[in-house]
Order: sequence, then C-alpha cells, then structure tokens
Amino acid sequence: MIMTSPGRDGPHGSGDAIGSLKTARISGQEEPSGEREVAADSLRELPRWLRLYFYGMHGVTLDIMLSSLQRLLQYRDPKLVGFSSPYLCIMHSLTHFALEKIYSRKRCFRGRPVVFHLVFYPSVYIGLQILIGNINTLTEQVKMVSGTQLAVHYILALYFTQVFHRGMSKLQYHPASSCPAGPSRKPVTEESAHARLPLHGLPGFVRFLFYGMQGFLDEVLFTAVFNLVEKSDRTLSGHTSLWSFLMYGSCSFVVEKLYLHLHFSRGWGTLRRLPIYICFIYAWEFCWGLVLRQFDACSWDYSHYPHNFMGLITLLYLPGWVCLSLYQDVLSNVLLRITCRKYVNEISDDENREVNGKLEKKRL
Repeated sequence: MIMTSPGRDGPHGSGDAIGSLKTARISGQEEPSGEREVAADSLRELPRWLRLYFYGMHGVTLDIMLSSLQRLLQYRDPKLVGFSSPYLCIMHSLTHFALEKIYSRKRCFRGRPVVFHLVFYPSVYIGLQILIGNINTLTEQVKMVSGTQLAVHYILALYFTQVFHRGMSKLQYHPASSCPAGPSRKPVTEESAHARLPLHGLPGFVRFLFYGMQGFLDEVLFTAVFNLVEKSDRTLSGHTSLWSFLMYGSCSFVVEKLYLHLHFSRGWGTLRRLPIYICFIYAWEFCWGLVLRQFDACSWDYSHYPHNFMGLITLLYLPGWVCLSLYQDVLSNVLLRITCRKYVNEISDDENREVNGKLEKKRL
C-alpha cells in the first residue's frame, strides 16, 4: 500500500519503490530466457551416427521414388512399386557422408560458387552414383549410363547442394546428458518432461517426412529378409510403394501424438500404450488398403495368409507391428531432441525485443 501511493511519500520514494518492482518483474521474466539460453547453448550438430541414419533413409527414399516413377512411365502401374536394398542403404549412408565433406569444402570455391555448385559437386555426385550402380558388376560388364540418367543425376546433385545439405546444416541436437534430470521418484508431468526437451522441435511436416522415409526403410528391410528366407534371393532386393510413404508418415505422426499424450500427460507405461498403438495401426492399414483397392493401387494382399481380414490385414504380422510400435517411441524421443537453428535464432531475437521493449517503457 505504501509503495503504490505516490501522493503520500513524494516523488523520490515512490519512484525508487516502483523502479524496484519493475526491476524485480523484469528479472523474474528474464529467468525463463536464461534457461532457454542454457538450452540453446547445449545444442550441437547432429551426431555422426544420426546423420548416417538419415542419409541411409534418404538414399533409399530416392531409390524408391526413381524406380517407381520409371515403372509408372513404362507399365502405367498405379501401385507405384519401387525397389531398393539394405546394401544400397549402407552405400547411400557412406556416399552421403562423403558428399557432406565435399560440400563443407565449398569455401575453397568462395570466389567461384558457380563452378562448385554447377560443375565440381555435380561431377563428384554423378561419379559416386555410377560407382554405386556398377559396384556389383565390376567383375562382369560395366553398366552404361544413358543421357536421361545423367540428366536425373545432375538435377539431384543440384537438389543436394541447394536444398538437402543446407537443410541438414541447420539441424541441431539436444543430447540427453545435457538435459536437467528431475527427481526420480516424482511422477513425470507434461511440463517437467517437456522442460527436458529442446525449445522447439522439428516442424510437423518435417517429422512427417522423416516417418515416411522410415516406413520406406522398414518395408525394404522386411521384404529383403523375406525374399532371402523364402526365395533365397541373395541380392537382398526389397520393395515398397510410394503410397506407403503417405501411409507410414501419417500413421507414425499420429502414434507420436498418442505417445506424447499417453506418456507425458497420463503417465501410461509401455504395456498400456502398446494395445492402443496396435489397434490404431491395424485400423489405419485396413482403411488405406480399402481406399487404394478401389483404384487398383493396393500393393499388398494377405488373402493367402492365415488370420487375414479381406486380405488387407493379418495377425501373422502382429509381432512385426509390436516391434515397430516399440521402436516408434524411440524414434519420437530422438526427433524431439532435434531442432532447427533458425527457430532458436528467432526465439532469441523475440526475447531480446521483448526485454528491450520493457526497458524502454521503464525509461519512459
């Protein structure tokens, strides 16, 4: 009462009191900013193992896209089936990593960026792709590359320099060791759990793309192992459909939301969440298959498997869905620790403007 009554204490006493209150408020409001600065300082570049993982998925995705579009042009097949293999996944991880190192040396072409982006990098990229395509046949006949393939590789090289590498360089990782650990005996609340995570994770659209690529990789690995066991196919060739990208991407995105809500808000354990995951996955697969079948675009048929329903879902794959559901939680935790550098900068700029605005008001 005394500090808010300027008429009784005079200008000097009231000014000091009000100034102290404003200082306390501003300092109290700057505390979260300090915590955010600490969180931002703990961000670092993506670990090498995570980059290699991304690179393998990205390479498999390009394989599926190119091969499915080629089949579409040749056979007009609405199933949009594409091909890749675990071997190609490993090769893409290594070649992407090599291309990353080459891209990091672009400063050597500082005075000639056009030479780097339009000549040097595309030449290296095309050479690596030709090597991947012929490494299996080095002891036989070397495959010839057509003009169309060279044009496609050149366009992809431009995509790598202008989009892919730039996007990857903006990603940062928040390691678990740098997150504040809460009391072990207290129940995990949503606020305390999210306090251990980065300020802003990846946008939803980027996470959708990641889950779609992960679905491609899962399908290729499964069909490659299936062909090896059932058909003794030692080439480890796997296949999937472009429609699977949309199906897996959307399904995993929803399951991630379920994980965040059930785990952080309700505190449900894995065994309680798992049945909900499985029911949703089966319902999602059935709905997608039912719609795609109307256009003769459904790439799977379980009619010859036991315990199937309309040939669209089968209990035979239940162990696989259980494993993927458990792995989904792991992927969600990893993605929640990845953020984009521009979002951190935008947050810092907004906070600086907010504090500066309050200081200007205080001076007035």
